[in-house]
Parts: sequence; C-alpha cells; structure tokens
Amino acid sequence: QVTLAESGGGSVQSGGTLTLSCAFSGPESKRWCMAWFRRGAGEEREAVMGLTNGGRTQYHSDSTRGRFTISQNNDKNTLFLQMNSLKYEDTAMYYCAFSNWACGALSRLNFIYWGQGTQVTVSS
Repeated sequence: QVTLAESGGGSVQSGGTLTLSCAFSGPESKRWCMAWFRRGAGEEREAVMGLTNGGRTQYHSDSTRGRFTISQNNDKNTLFLQMNSLKYEDTAMYYCAFSNWACGALSRLNFIYWGQGTQVTVSS
C-alpha cells in the first residue's frame, strides 16, 4: 500500500519561494513515476512535473519550467517541489502522486495513489 502526505504549503507574496514536501511510503518498485499536480479554483487538476525512477525530470508545461524544481532525497522516501519566483497564477492545491508506470505525458489517469494536497496561495 502506497501512502503520500504533502506538506509545506502556505501563503507567499508574488516573487517568493516555497518548497513542498511529499512523504512517501510503500513497497519498492523497479519502475515508477512520482509527480506533482495542482488544481486552481474552478480548474481541472493539471500536471506540474514528474520524476522518473531514473532521476529524470518530466516537464508538463513551460509555465513552471525554470522556476520549479522536482527532486527526491537520498532515501527516496521524500519528494520535493521547490518553487521559485512564484506568481499569482501558481495559486492552487498541490498534490503528490505515484504511479507504477513511466511518467510519459503525466496523464493523471496513470496515477492511482494521491496525497491529500497542500494549499499554495500567492498574493500579487
């Protein structure tokens, strides 16, 4: 059984920085993808970026490329999302997700394990 628990959300002014964490527990898997998704008010849940078991970052869109960084600790039990130069439009509930499949196009349909989410609010 895989469990995911996000933390680190909060309120920050535009241009600020936040780092989200996702504590992961579950059986070892040779192939996996862990990713961050987000859902703004009244919007669909969208992928932010993913991390493959080989350590490669899978980007979903250009809106966060260069500002956000996904990483994992050495024990591979915590996933991070460092968010720099935050913008008002980054305001959303952020979710951590796990898949036993390759990251691919980061379709949310491939992710069956989800955390409860952590809210990020960016004021302009």
